[in-house]
Amino acid sequence: MFHSYAAIGDSFTEGVGDEMPDGTVRGWADFVAMGLALAAQEPIGYANLAIRGRKLGPIIDEQLDAAIALKPELLSFNGGGNDMLRPRMDEQMTAARFRQAINRIREAGIHVLMLSGANPTEHLPLGKVFDARGARLTTALVDLADVPGVTFVDNFNDRGLRDIRYWSADKLHLNSLGHARVASNVLTALGVAVPEEWGVAEVAAAPAGPRSRNTAAYYREFVLPWIGRRLTGRSSGDGREPKRATLEPLEPDAAR
Repeated sequence: MFHSYAAIGDSFTEGVGDEMPDGTVRGWADFVAMGLALAAQEPIGYANLAIRGRKLGPIIDEQLDAAIALKPELLSFNGGGNDMLRPRMDEQMTAARFRQAINRIREAGIHVLMLSGANPTEHLPLGKVFDARGARLTTALVDLADVPGVTFVDNFNDRGLRDIRYWSADKLHLNSLGHARVASNVLTALGVAVPEEWGVAEVAAAPAGPRSRNTAAYYREFVLPWIGRRLTGRSSGDGREPKRATLEPLEPDAAR
């Protein structure tokens, strides 16, 4: 059982798409921490250093050392989603950086939770291009699942998670249901019970959602602003700080 957990990554790990009434975001990593605290029946330390918009390089350069310095028992690592959305991506170089980061975490004596992001490509413009990149990157890293001290959770190939019911309005980020399903995948891989009150199994058993269609309004609200940020070199994470930079106590009742 893990009693401290730190997470690094981009918007997927920060929790974008699972917005709370006060404007903060929750997300799958928060759910995982809640599940660990509930299983332990005592508070655990939880930190989340992920920042939206970050490519793999900045995640490793800006977040990895800080997370290792916290000395958590479990450290989750995800990245590359924003790299896939750029005009070019070298999957082999990206995979090599992944491996280097995984090795650094293991050398620090920390159990690694490595996970692929959920696959939104059935709903996005140019989705087939991004799907192929994600598939190649996942394939290049799948052997790490057999490395001691590493737990690999393959959300990219979770077919059910591609259902539109799990995605927010921008079709790029998971909604609260999607984040809960990812957390369920993670907790199951760690051998930790998934709280029934989260309703993950019930949602998964329900009929699939309707086929996604991208309207002109969707392009105006989501696609064009994203292109505008790329052209001007801006990121949605510019100026943002980690939402939970240190291992703060999380109580078991937070999962209820």
